[in-house]
Amino acid sequence: MPQDITSNRIAGVNMEEKIIKQISLFAENKPGRLANIAANFRKAGINIRAFTIAEAGDFGIIRMVVDRPDAAHEVLHDAGFTVSETSVLGIEMEDVPGGLGKIADVLGDRDINIDYAYAFVTKTEKALLILRVSDIEAAIEVLHGAGIKLIDMADIQEI
Repeated sequence: MPQDITSNRIAGVNMEEKIIKQISLFAENKPGRLANIAANFRKAGINIRAFTIAEAGDFGIIRMVVDRPDAAHEVLHDAGFTVSETSVLGIEMEDVPGGLGKIADVLGDRDINIDYAYAFVTKTEKALLILRVSDIEAAIEVLHGAGIKLIDMADIQEI
């Protein structure tokens, strides 16, 4: 369920700018289904920046971060998919042993649960981590306070 951002600024951070829209959809677990999704995005000029697929028997849950989430939602809906948008965080993580542990410690110490996560590396010495958390406002506040860089949609488009 999407989380509302009740206060616009906490600790000098514009909350709304740090929320990334993730597209989620259910798709039949059969050959060619992902190719169909990718072809629809290619035709619409939508770039997938990160994605993960979780198998669930005859269906899969595809979660993705794209450069144009509103357009992606429309394209997928028009193609007959059940689509939802979820608020997630994008975090710049050190690409070293313990990089993930630092972020998990900061969140765990404040009793913020990580519902799911997926990561990818960039051309820099950093990795990017996408997180769905139990309390997005508190997560933004504690991560910022710990000096951890949160990325936004503008950063996603530049990856």
